[in-house]
Amino acid sequence: MAGEEKDRKAAFEAGIKLGALFHQFIGVPVSEKNAEILEKAMESCVKLQPFVVEVEVRIDREKLKSVSDMGYTSLSPDMLAARVVVEVDGSKAEGILEWNDEMKYPLMRLVCR
Repeated sequence: MAGEEKDRKAAFEAGIKLGALFHQFIGVPVSEKNAEILEKAMESCVKLQPFVVEVEVRIDREKLKSVSDMGYTSLSPDMLAARVVVEVDGSKAEGILEWNDEMKYPLMRLVCR
């Protein structure tokens, strides 16, 4: 496989991992009590997927302070930040998910290595 094709495949895989992470977990119940457990569970799920070499998930604890009267809230896009590194045939790509406050949108971007 040519270098450029490997880079494209790595970039694609990184994007797929972030998209899956985002769409599988948005809306899940979360509180300060289970945020760390949820982060680790999300990381564990992503690590099961092919080509993943690193993953980090963070839930914004400040945004968890405004929970419902029931003691929890639903995970929303503005609470979630993630980073995943994949390697395909020696080509690495890093995908990053961050909330863009100006756009009010969860942006995903790639950093090809």
